[in-house]
Amino acid sequence: MTEELQPLSKTKLKQLAKEIEKLGQRLTEMGDNQFAQLEMPDDVREEVVLARETVGRGSHKRQIKHLAGVLRKQDEVVEQIQRQLDALDQVTGGEKRQFHKLEDLRDRLCDAATFQQAFDEMIELVPQIDRNGIARLARSVQQHADKRAAREIFRRLRDEMEKG
Repeated sequence: MTEELQPLSKTKLKQLAKEIEKLGQRLTEMGDNQFAQLEMPDDVREEVVLARETVGRGSHKRQIKHLAGVLRKQDEVVEQIQRQLDALDQVTGGEKRQFHKLEDLRDRLCDAATFQQAFDEMIELVPQIDRNGIARLARSVQQHADKRAAREIFRRLRDEMEKG
């Protein structure tokens, strides 16, 4: 038995069009560095750049709709861009998790009750870090609520994690 391919319903077509429009909106709102990393055909890139540069609210919305129309005609380009955006999201998510992990470690180092356990964990994570400097900064935070020292602990942890 062979099944005939059914045409998509009007509702499904509208949903797909809305998703492509959201993709176009996302492309216009992302940062310049991330946008520059994306690979896409020149005609699509020109349309996205034009939409990014259009400033009037109404004209910007029209330009997004035009961009979505261009994208709807190129399914493989939409899939390629979506894969690249998903990969960027994974990288960004990993960076956020790393950032929160370092914040948590810094906060535990700055708390006298959890300092020793956090200090041991820090040595395991980044054995090359300046232990005496971190301990001195943590004491400053614990005794004087020194926010500058807390920021310095975070900076040193981040820099050492990036090195190795």
